[in-house]
Amino acid sequence: MLSAVERLLPAALGRNFRWLFLSAASTNLADGILLAAGPLMVASLTRDPFAVAMAVFAQRLPWLLFGLLAGTVVDRVDRRRLVMAADGLRALVIGALALAVATDQVGLALLYAVFFAVGTAETFADNATSTFTVTIVPRAHLGAANARIFGNAMVTNQMIGPPLGAALFAVAGWLAFGGYAVLALLGVALISRMRLPDRMAPPATGTIRERTREGAVWLWRHPPVRTLALMITVFNVTFGAVIGLYVLYAQERLGLGEVGFGVLMSMIAVGAVLGAGLYSVLERRFRYATLLRAGLVLETLSHAALALNRSEWVAGLILFLFGIHAAVWGTTSTTVRQLAVPEQMLGRVTSVYLLGSLGGISIGTLIGGAVAAQWGLLAAFWFAFAGSLLALLWLWGPMRYVARAAEVGPQA
Repeated sequence: MLSAVERLLPAALGRNFRWLFLSAASTNLADGILLAAGPLMVASLTRDPFAVAMAVFAQRLPWLLFGLLAGTVVDRVDRRRLVMAADGLRALVIGALALAVATDQVGLALLYAVFFAVGTAETFADNATSTFTVTIVPRAHLGAANARIFGNAMVTNQMIGPPLGAALFAVAGWLAFGGYAVLALLGVALISRMRLPDRMAPPATGTIRERTREGAVWLWRHPPVRTLALMITVFNVTFGAVIGLYVLYAQERLGLGEVGFGVLMSMIAVGAVLGAGLYSVLERRFRYATLLRAGLVLETLSHAALALNRSEWVAGLILFLFGIHAAVWGTTSTTVRQLAVPEQMLGRVTSVYLLGSLGGISIGTLIGGAVAAQWGLLAAFWFAFAGSLLALLWLWGPMRYVARAAEVGPQA
């Protein structure tokens, strides 16, 4: 038992990392439960597709409204306490929803308000949490630590959480939301055990707008991090163009039912867990730029392969490989960003990066839907392939800066 714990959370990563990992496991499991219980709750009240989509939009909207502000706040306050407050708010709000469901007092307006509040808390908590690893883990082990965090999220949020949330909701709706609240509170208790080193005090001068702009300007003037931001934005546009259509692809192209679709999508998570497990070996053997280039080649080809494919088994293999790429690419980009950005600006730069990432998916979803409606389902996959190929050719050269950023370290 002890040897298994040591392999998963080696002493070299530090005691603080163990508390961070366990807290992330708890809160990610809670989020996974909500991934299933939230839509099921909305669907129990209405069958209107627009009303159902509005619930997802309500939870994503805070990222667009407060994403940049969150980065400025993260750079100016105690990040551990900010995460504790945000997760505590999530527990309180979802706990109140559990009570409303139990007493049959829930409606769409309440659900939208709850999802908006949860999304607002996530905007601040996720940004702050992403800055912890670089401050508590030795530089030489940062990649291994990020891989474990990524794998943790995939197992709890994507593999265990949704089916658990659906099962709890089937027993009683309030039970799923009550479980979320308990897990969120457990995450608060675990993160409170973590002790962060003293931080450099942020400058007291400058308005919030000026401080926020400083992060965006720093990112744009730093070639490696700018390249990462451009890559995640552009490739999320192409990925977003097809991710929302996977359900139609599974049903119309592959002839799968609901269960088959669920199994197909789980292959991404399975691949991501393997990718996270292999990351330390890959990091030792290849430069960061090589890992990024190989992953984006695989992502580009996956769109074309899915467009040409008619077999559910081949589709599962493609998504499994895509999951490996997602874990390796996500871990690499996070590690490089953490190593390249000065600690006192990490929150603001991360907020710009995340805004591009989430904004890219949102824009891509709209484009993919419009393309599929006009020219057919597979047209969206060919759009994703063509867009990814052009982006790959455009950014292939600048990716060489990426490895250099990790070697040089933070620059003012």
